[in-house]
Amino acid sequence: MGFFDHLQKGNGFSLQAKKPQIRKVVTQKKPAPKSRSSPAGTTDSQVAPSIRSTPIVKSRSSNAQSRNNESSGKQCLRTPISRRNLKRPSPIQRLESDDDDDDNDTDTSFEVRKRAKLSDSVEPDLSRRIRSVEAFSKDGPKTLRMVHAANITAAKAAGKYKPAFEKGVDEKLSEITLQYPSTFEGERYQLAVSKENDDFKPLDDIFQVVEMVSEYYIPENMLDEFNNESTGIKRRIRRAFAHASEAEFREVISDYNRAVQKYVSDGSIAKHLDETHVLQLPLVERILTQIYSRTVSPRVDSLRQYENGTDNVTIFKETHLKSGQVFVDLGSGVGNVVLQAALEIGCESWGCEMMPNACTLADLQQAEFKARCSLWGITPGKTRLIQGDFLTEQSIIEVLKRADVVLINNQAFTPQLNNELINHFLDMKEGCKIVSLKSFVPAGHKITSRNLNSPINLLDVRQLNYWSDSVSWTDVGGTYFIAKKDSSRLKAFADSQGF
Repeated sequence: MGFFDHLQKGNGFSLQAKKPQIRKVVTQKKPAPKSRSSPAGTTDSQVAPSIRSTPIVKSRSSNAQSRNNESSGKQCLRTPISRRNLKRPSPIQRLESDDDDDDNDTDTSFEVRKRAKLSDSVEPDLSRRIRSVEAFSKDGPKTLRMVHAANITAAKAAGKYKPAFEKGVDEKLSEITLQYPSTFEGERYQLAVSKENDDFKPLDDIFQVVEMVSEYYIPENMLDEFNNESTGIKRRIRRAFAHASEAEFREVISDYNRAVQKYVSDGSIAKHLDETHVLQLPLVERILTQIYSRTVSPRVDSLRQYENGTDNVTIFKETHLKSGQVFVDLGSGVGNVVLQAALEIGCESWGCEMMPNACTLADLQQAEFKARCSLWGITPGKTRLIQGDFLTEQSIIEVLKRADVVLINNQAFTPQLNNELINHFLDMKEGCKIVSLKSFVPAGHKITSRNLNSPINLLDVRQLNYWSDSVSWTDVGGTYFIAKKDSSRLKAFADSQGF
């Protein structure tokens, strides 16, 4: 997901430098939340998100050109999955087992590549309503326009995938449908395994969906059907893999589908969601990973020219962003942070990007985002992705006046560009928080009669840390900044001088 992706994998910020949590000057690494039960070999923190790239547009001026170049790096900065793992949207699936005996199938594992550590989920927001009313309605169309998992594997070059279960000489890939926690029709998957480690893994994706549904949608008193160590659905899926049995796998998925449809029909899932006021990070990242793997990953070659970027540090938690507020990402790349804010926080979320190819991918992600949220039964915040120069794009200028949190990757900005940005801070509302990689206020700055009219006097800045290995351009840690617009210090100084 660039720095902000790093910053993004974290909590919502998915500014998540590893799963961040930021405190006054020092952020503290915290372990990812444990799920009630996880498949062998996996942890919730290993679910990669999606949350980054952009094209180049001819600029109106040298400043605009530098913004294009800087923005491109930032975009990379924001993919839910870091640049180094750009083509690795899901864990590795192993189907092999040396023993077909039921009692020995516990060795079957779902291996997951090492990913950046994630921050804890944000605090519950009691004013947020997570459930999508439409997703649980019995009326209206039940088919979503989305990219099915089967579309990904079917589109791959011949020879990239092989049947997951023994087919003899017949190499045709069979399909299965997986139900999600809503009334919409399920997703189509081909029962296939990749011949290369970096490709999309449909069987792993299926298991992760089952895991997320049982963990975050099924009421506690109904979980035995999924988690029972002998007869539970998740155990039976692992057993089917251990036995390399398509018949067993189809049978257990059918039972899973019926169970989910039953709990959707009787209102159990809807009631559970109505009592939920925070989306846990593993679920957020699973949804964003699905979106990314179905839209950006197949087109990742168009982003190869932009190699820098990072993963995540947390700002959602540090800035206390809430569902009733407005988030703006200036230089939003393929839209990862914008989508994460809308999903995880439920806030109104805006992004602005200049590079054409990144904007094209961002539009694809946004379309898939809307469909996926409905499929998962969730109502996200409104999203708006704008292509243009954030200093002149009128819609961005207007939304900045009511923004609560603004993200700017100004690491490579020229002093002149930073100054142009600072002038925009004058129109921002009191209390707005600006997150950046480079401080807009020089170290040791003090208000004096000589600099009284400088816009930076309106900013109260905190310096925070991101950890080693949390960004892609360096193995060491670093700092980022949160500036809060606060005119009280300037007013106090002016009063003390009798101005």
